[in-house]
Amino acid sequence: MLTRRRVLLAGLAFGALAGCRGPDALAGGHPSASMAVPRAVVFTGTPGPAPRPAAAAAPALTRAQVVARYGHLSPHTWGFDAPGVLRVLPAAGRVIALTLDACGGRRGSGYDQELIEFLRRHEIPATLFLNARWMDANPAAFRLLAGEPLFEIANHGTRHRPLSVTGRSAYGIPGTRSAGEVYDEIAGNQAKLTRLLGKPPRFFRSGTAYCDDIAVRIVTALGERVVTFSVNGDGGTTFTAGQVARTVAAAGDGSIVLCHMNHPERGTAAGIAAAVPSLLARGYRFVHLPGELR
Repeated sequence: MLTRRRVLLAGLAFGALAGCRGPDALAGGHPSASMAVPRAVVFTGTPGPAPRPAAAAAPALTRAQVVARYGHLSPHTWGFDAPGVLRVLPAAGRVIALTLDACGGRRGSGYDQELIEFLRRHEIPATLFLNARWMDANPAAFRLLAGEPLFEIANHGTRHRPLSVTGRSAYGIPGTRSAGEVYDEIAGNQAKLTRLLGKPPRFFRSGTAYCDDIAVRIVTALGERVVTFSVNGDGGTTFTAGQVARTVAAAGDGSIVLCHMNHPERGTAAGIAAAVPSLLARGYRFVHLPGELR
């Protein structure tokens, strides 16, 4: 099963998160297919109470402390994996974690309500990695999502940048250029989420999911854990509904599946709707990060 996950990752990593760049940056993008969303299971729960806003808590370290501690260090890795990164679930058995990115920006602030409604009806938990710009563009949707126990809100950065201490880029998106800029990318949205949720987020995913090992250490020092993925479910929203369905349905034990919830015109919602019944029929259960059963 580990081999299958490696093959999926290797085959799908190219252009993995281009969907965060918006439709006009994509080659061969496809509108969402007309595949009907199954309605066999009815969501009977109700959203929990909206979180109570709280005063923004001070980060674990100040920007000056991060620069002093990490600014002189040179990274040794670049990509989706580094010490401390959560890339597969620690839980054994037939469990899968679905994670959805909302990347924000002028061409990436849509809201895939069809996808979210499908997860609600089928009571499928998901971790939602939200960028600060997406939350600014979708305040009403954010309030509803933040009040639902089915979903956990996580940090997808302030400006959606690859997380580098040396300015490396990914998929044409410029990365952060120093330890100080890494801090800004993490802490800006961390403070925003803490204020809106009443508690700090537990998880962080950088723009494009690329990071170096020093940046990962900074995320950890600020009290969050970096999460990447083992299955790139929608190819950065470039996949058709059929491609999404086949890719997600092929997820194996302990997979962390990455898809997007900010491009409703693409095939993600219909593809997930087709894949989930197959996975459930095969005995898989969907879990929240870092793997507790729900």
